[in-house]
Amino acid sequence: MKNTFGNNLKITLFGESHGEAIGCVLDGITPGVAVDMEYIKDKMLRRAARGNISTPRREADEVHIVSGVKDGYTEGTPICIIIKNENTKSGAYSPLENTPRPSHADYTAECKYHGFQDKRGGGHFSGRITAPIVAAGAIVRLALDKMGIKIGSHIRRLHQVYDDGFGNIESDVERLQSRPFPTLSETAEEYMRSEILDAKEMQNSVGGIIETAIIGVPAGVGEPWFDTLEGMLAHAMLSIPAVKGIEFGLGFDLAGYYGSEVNDEFTYDDDGRIITRTNNNGGINGGISNGMPIVFSLAVKPTPSISREQRTVDLTTGKDTEIVIGGRHDPAIIHRACAVVDALSALVIGDMLITRFGTDALK
Repeated sequence: MKNTFGNNLKITLFGESHGEAIGCVLDGITPGVAVDMEYIKDKMLRRAARGNISTPRREADEVHIVSGVKDGYTEGTPICIIIKNENTKSGAYSPLENTPRPSHADYTAECKYHGFQDKRGGGHFSGRITAPIVAAGAIVRLALDKMGIKIGSHIRRLHQVYDDGFGNIESDVERLQSRPFPTLSETAEEYMRSEILDAKEMQNSVGGIIETAIIGVPAGVGEPWFDTLEGMLAHAMLSIPAVKGIEFGLGFDLAGYYGSEVNDEFTYDDDGRIITRTNNNGGINGGISNGMPIVFSLAVKPTPSISREQRTVDLTTGKDTEIVIGGRHDPAIIHRACAVVDALSALVIGDMLITRFGTDALK
């Protein structure tokens, strides 16, 4: 089972949704990076279930760092993060043990692990496992912040409701740092909350599109071919449960234009820095950053756990059957997923900077 991601800055995940604890090991971090527990707590809260638009499962998500940090700074040795599971109700999953939930990993996990996997709440495949990603990402993200590299994600679309797109990216990314709900428009937030509650009332769920911007990455970061900046970001993002697609800049819309319409022409700015007049390629050329904002979008499917009757199979009888999924679930996860996208973006950029500039790159 592959649970490790990264080349020089690596994160390894462990734990299950209803196990004793979940966590990760972050290895390869620059020594001397400040670790601010309040900063980590803030990022964890942005992932947390909130109000009536999220699952009723509430976890404290207190982050315990048991190695690799001393006196508020990274030692450069592996950092082990542990987060306890304290609010599990596993009984709701007993009736589903042999009836795989539609669009979940239940059936594929059964095929790979032959029934030995923890089936409660999705086990190791659960979105619960994204919590330690956010904690580890916060450590790297604070270092990036101090280097002038900022990351921000917002819900560009939720079902049939749209947020404003990025305008002035620098100010938009800065504004997202303090927004309690990840939209640029307060009106869009109001309509999106209503859309989520409508889906909940119908015992259904909704998905959408997350748009992310990373500003301040210097030109020249990334590797040609197989470890391109796009490829590493895509690898990380497509590992998030429910993410089914990614595009950079104009993405698939580029197919509808002439090259003369969408080529990003170069120019000098007032400070003599080379920039592009447009950013249709999302800040990446040849798999390497060109100094412009890195912009990408993710397709997030509706939460597969819904309370309506659905058709599936019974693995014990070998016959078709119907199920109604019990337990506690999100009518939408996209507002919580933005924090995960930001964290993984930080981990990827941190890894690529260390690959490019060496072990001390995050100082």
